[in-house]
Amino acid sequence: MIDTPLGGGGNKSQRALQWIRGQITSGAYGPGYRLVLSSLAAELGTSVVPVREALRVLTAEGLVEFEPHIGARVAMVDAARYRETMQAIAVIESAATALSASHLTADDLARARSINEMMRTGLGDLDARLFSALNQQFHHVLYARCPNPRLLEMVEVEWARLGRLRESVFTANPGRAPLSVCEHDDLIDLIEAGASTHDVEQAVRRHRSGSLAAFLTHQSPHQVADTTFAEGA
Repeated sequence: MIDTPLGGGGNKSQRALQWIRGQITSGAYGPGYRLVLSSLAAELGTSVVPVREALRVLTAEGLVEFEPHIGARVAMVDAARYRETMQAIAVIESAATALSASHLTADDLARARSINEMMRTGLGDLDARLFSALNQQFHHVLYARCPNPRLLEMVEVEWARLGRLRESVFTANPGRAPLSVCEHDDLIDLIEAGASTHDVEQAVRRHRSGSLAAFLTHQSPHQVADTTFAEGA
């Protein structure tokens, strides 16, 4: 059973939704992972009703799919969906970070620098999964204070779509990792300098577009042109 069982109050379906989505986002439930109602209900300490409602929402979001004679499973993600999802993330995460920037505290920025230093330390013997997890933490610090809750939810949903494929860019092209760390430094410097919302948004979008381009270059060089959507004006 999870540490905070759903029986503690509140909307059980919503809490089940958040927990299952979190398991997908973290990679604990990777693409193809079977989502068994009874097992999830036991883990959550509830009946299958909230779990069933949560899976319906996740199916509508594209995070879960149903297979005949098999049941629910975490949706599979192919290269095309990876590209499409990263294009969406480049747009909405850049907007969320831009809105969050003026609300970030000195402690927030110090936390972001600390995470980036851990990423830099790991460059010598790159663990793509760990590096990706730290990368996710870094960006979460920067966009978490976005005052628009709907935008924050959209960012989390899109990241959840990727599951374990979040680390694909660093596995496919490890040369992207040191560039990413340097771009993180520049982004923190930009925010600390009090840059405009527009400048922060464009910096994040260029950063995300660079990661997508690195992945697509490894997949097929002619696909790099597809990143133009994410770069914006």
